[in-house]
Amino acid sequence: MRLFLRLGACAAAALLSFGAMAEDNPTVRAPAGSVAGRSSGDLNVFKGIPYAKPPVGPLRWKAPEALPSWTGVRDAGAPGLACVQPKAAGTTVYTSPPPAMGEDCLTLNITAPKRAKSAPVLVWIHGGTLLNGYGFNEMYDGAALARRGVIVVSINYRLSVLGYMAHPGLSAENPDGISGNYGLLDQIAALRWIHDNIAAFGGDPANVTVSGESAGALSVMYLMASPKAKGLFAKAVVESGYMISMPELKQPNHGEFAAEAIGSYIAGQVGATDVAALRAMDAETLVQAAAKVNYFPLGTVDGKVLTGQLVDVFDKGGQAPVPILAGFNSGEIRSLRWLIAPPPADAKAYEAMIRERYGDLADEFLRLYPATSTLEESELAATRDALYGWTAERLVRDQTRLGQPGYLYLFDHGYPAMDDKGLHSFHASEIPYVFGTMAHTPSYWPKAPDSPVERRLTAAMSDYWASFARDGKPVAEGLPAWPVFGQDEGYMAFTDTAQPGHKVMPGMYALHEATVCRRRAAGNLPWNWNTGVVSPVLPPHAEGC
Repeated sequence: MRLFLRLGACAAAALLSFGAMAEDNPTVRAPAGSVAGRSSGDLNVFKGIPYAKPPVGPLRWKAPEALPSWTGVRDAGAPGLACVQPKAAGTTVYTSPPPAMGEDCLTLNITAPKRAKSAPVLVWIHGGTLLNGYGFNEMYDGAALARRGVIVVSINYRLSVLGYMAHPGLSAENPDGISGNYGLLDQIAALRWIHDNIAAFGGDPANVTVSGESAGALSVMYLMASPKAKGLFAKAVVESGYMISMPELKQPNHGEFAAEAIGSYIAGQVGATDVAALRAMDAETLVQAAAKVNYFPLGTVDGKVLTGQLVDVFDKGGQAPVPILAGFNSGEIRSLRWLIAPPPADAKAYEAMIRERYGDLADEFLRLYPATSTLEESELAATRDALYGWTAERLVRDQTRLGQPGYLYLFDHGYPAMDDKGLHSFHASEIPYVFGTMAHTPSYWPKAPDSPVERRLTAAMSDYWASFARDGKPVAEGLPAWPVFGQDEGYMAFTDTAQPGHKVMPGMYALHEATVCRRRAAGNLPWNWNTGVVSPVLPPHAEGC
């Protein structure tokens, strides 16, 4: 007899009786309910497990609600839907459209070693500018890390306007008077589910590492800063994170419009007069319409979920006191060239523009990003450092100040197909080395050779990441010790090999910290993509900067 609950169409279809499960399908009886996964050699794999109620109908733009325990055995042999996201306008190295998407998408996937017991848990939060992506992308397959003793959990969370839009009408119906941050609340709900259920899969709920790249790394920083995520993780991994300014809920600040004002504008642009009209719209139509008017999702400073700008929270020591592994890639912007402006006509014009904008900091800016080299190369490096290099070093500095170990890395590896396209160490190119998934990169990703160098680097990075998830210290047998940042600003460079060093890119952090500090003091300037020749004129020296 089949037993079904009203958990949404996808959820109901996944519930089967115990007798319907094949004998070689591992079954786990978790507090949330029983699930049947698939055996894969020495691993057990569970896909598409729901961690919250489907946020559809009246639950759209609500905090995720806990799912009641189900009866019977849920088939966890296939991934769930990807969360609704805009269709790509063209193709890039990242193009990997989801096979199917919908609002009933709050699911997670678990890859665990067989006979795991109190194993460390690594939770992966996918990137995609909070607009795109999904946790079951093959490049995030957890098998290689699981074979190193780590349980890997990848999650979906709401994206675009469904995940991050604030609106006065939504705030009015909320008991706390807030709106936005729904995707972040999904991530917190997933962490709660993991805390309550992962022991049944062989994991240790007290040894969870939150990790992510790009917007996933931004999400990790939000989680570190959010009081609602307190106690749900023990370590953090931030790959190519960007600690940029965020909109505040009800008032403009730091050059950003108020989040509610942004939501009202989007509603007007898509033809919705109120929240009821927004909820009545087809989800895919709404997300696509928002993309056409350039909606860009970010977390909102609402006083409850996110209590302040990330830089302020971290400066005050209000973030989670956990060990951190953070880093960036030497070629971050080579695949994100939309972030830089066309270079000026010549070196003389470039220097004049930098001097006009950076004032007393111009000499140092021009030392690091000179007018005498190829101007585009200077722009690529300046934007990389302002977004990703500064953030990575700031994070390890901040955690060191809290008395926690911080491990910094620079990924600077390429191979012929990558370098021939001018993409050396591009944004996200470290991911398949961490996961050991170079054979499962997206269609337009430069294909790596199956060479000893590639295999050794993959094994090294997987080992370092797995040991950090296990013990809070990145170690790879037979490879150099990764120096903690607090010891003479130590870091690890990943070129063709792992090479420890000290003081990555001297002067880089100090320049961009001073730039951000002055913009913060001014109160009307954001700190995000506006670097170099597109920077606003910096305020003069400010107290504390």
